[in-house]
Amino acid sequence: MRDSDRDTQQGRAGHQQPTLPGAHLRTLRAMSDGFLTVDGDWRITFANDAAERLLGKGRSVVGTVLWEVAGSRLSSLETQCRRTRAEGRPTGFHLRWPVGRRLYHVRLAPAPGDGLAVSFADVTDESPPEGLMADVRTDRMSELTLALAEAVASADVVRAVAEHVLPPFGAAGLIVESLEEGYLRVVGSVGYTQDFLRRVDGLPLAANSAVTDALRTRIPRFIESPADFVSLYPELDAVVMASPKQAWVFLPLIASGRAAGCCVVSFSRPRSFSEDERTLLTAVSGLVAQALERARLYDLEHARARALQRGLLPTALPSAAAVSAVARYLPAGRGDAVGGDWYDLIQLSGDRVALVVGDVMGHGITEAATMGRLRTAVRTLADLDMESDELLGRLNELIRDLGPDVFATCLYAVFDPVTRVCSYTLAGHPPPVVVHPDGTVHCPVGTVDPPLGAAEPPFTLHDLHLPEQSLLVLCTDGLVESAARDIDQGLAQLQQILASAVAGASYFSTPQNDDDTCRLDQLCDTVVSTLLPNGEQTNDDAALLIAHTRGTPADHVASCSLPEDPRAAGQARDYVREQLTAWGLDDLTLTTELLVSELISNVVRHATGPLRLRLLLSRSLICEVYDGSHTTPRIRRAGYADEGGRGLQLVAALSQRWGTRYLRDGKCIWVEQDLVDGEKYVQPGEKCVSAW
Repeated sequence: MRDSDRDTQQGRAGHQQPTLPGAHLRTLRAMSDGFLTVDGDWRITFANDAAERLLGKGRSVVGTVLWEVAGSRLSSLETQCRRTRAEGRPTGFHLRWPVGRRLYHVRLAPAPGDGLAVSFADVTDESPPEGLMADVRTDRMSELTLALAEAVASADVVRAVAEHVLPPFGAAGLIVESLEEGYLRVVGSVGYTQDFLRRVDGLPLAANSAVTDALRTRIPRFIESPADFVSLYPELDAVVMASPKQAWVFLPLIASGRAAGCCVVSFSRPRSFSEDERTLLTAVSGLVAQALERARLYDLEHARARALQRGLLPTALPSAAAVSAVARYLPAGRGDAVGGDWYDLIQLSGDRVALVVGDVMGHGITEAATMGRLRTAVRTLADLDMESDELLGRLNELIRDLGPDVFATCLYAVFDPVTRVCSYTLAGHPPPVVVHPDGTVHCPVGTVDPPLGAAEPPFTLHDLHLPEQSLLVLCTDGLVESAARDIDQGLAQLQQILASAVAGASYFSTPQNDDDTCRLDQLCDTVVSTLLPNGEQTNDDAALLIAHTRGTPADHVASCSLPEDPRAAGQARDYVREQLTAWGLDDLTLTTELLVSELISNVVRHATGPLRLRLLLSRSLICEVYDGSHTTPRIRRAGYADEGGRGLQLVAALSQRWGTRYLRDGKCIWVEQDLVDGEKYVQPGEKCVSAW
């Protein structure tokens, strides 16, 4: 911007410009030191180029109150400005600005109209007088106190000490150690290699060293050279030789009368310590001790909360014939507690699979425990084989019983590989994203019911037909929503990432013998690393579940309708014998005939039609008998003289597992049998060319 244009712009802003000739103004603007003027209301009326670079970061600062530009932490600048105006004479002092980076010598001079002229000279690379250096250290200690008050975890304490203690003393290294059960453990460090840290980590308190001496006596130790160190601790000569430092300060950390650890400040050259430096560093140790003790309590509670949450999440997703699935859980990167996100994959009858993603609102151990209760409840309700809308209705009742302030979002989906239909219900949760075999990606638009705890059933049931070899992607809002983007933008970005990953890696032309899980793992990593670069999480945790769905081949499904009379059992046996022969399962024919006879006889005797038999060949042999009644079959304990009551006992004894699922127009009684030699049969999904 030309000088004349800049002057015109500032004039339009309504602020009086310095009444100086143009040549003088150009000289002021070109100064390497920052220079500005403020009026009686502390608004900047003029700022040269150096001042604007320092304060404005590329934008004009004219017309802005000086304190709004400088920031709240530089309270000393405001104090000095007000004092200069009150006393009416120039003042000079040193100031760190921005905080913790460069050292400036600030000069304040009264100007006409209750204004001030302010200049900034960068003296970071100069050696200021000891008196000025003492002022700088005092300012740094004030900043350290504030930083330690804001520190939450032990790593925050180490970072605060490194930023606010090492520079003013010219130190080059830092080790912070905590005392745990009689041993000193390294919490954090600066300026040391991992090899050296391993040598000093786990030092027993009973050992003879400067660190343990400082802790036992509770007196700081100042060692000014390697020769002094070796003279005090000759047996540690090898440690001194391995250390890259030449002078050390060992500060015992005593909190509430208890030894909490030790802080070691080290220097790259031998040096002596003045009395003021010793006093100031001793004072620092008390601040660090209190902060470290508080941070250790936080670390302990946080670790327990994380362990609780990890224990409540599935350690591994089960292997299912209908889907291959992988998941990721990412805890919040900041904040004082874990969240309540969870995911699950539940195998249902008939090769169907339930996919679940949920999020308990809030953060903390209570929310993590609530998550565990809800996940257990979902698995229990899933065993009843109810529709997803009915299941979330039951879960909604459970959440209401937990209290008026408990809310959760949830997506519960059931995929049927025979029909390739995914039925799902949303309770305040982001919808699923579908990746088709042709590479297209879309997010179904449908009704989203309110979160659990705030909803009023009935919930909406959505049916989604998935083409063969599709991907189903489920996530919580922590993955797609942040301060920088809303949830719609996040879902759109997720779809773009999936489309790019699938197209770029030719996922849908992979040989059938490749490992499904490995590719899904890579896709999960791509999604997470793109949406949350460098693993950066803010205040919410995130869960991601990606499932590769496979339909059951048509020749692995066989069904027939049966009459509603005693002849049905005989016809069913004939059908079973014929179909198992075609599948090469003659070894299972006798057992299957017996099971089907018992189930159909029960239907004919106790239920109503229509009656239908379906056989599924998968990792096991599944037999399903459908009828039009909602009666509940249950095992009875028949007496010795009873003529009936033993049929379901026989079914339970001969099958791997059995059960009942209820449909809107009746029920299905199903049994599963292990294949005699499962390796010789082609499994559903493996007969088709795998897309993954």
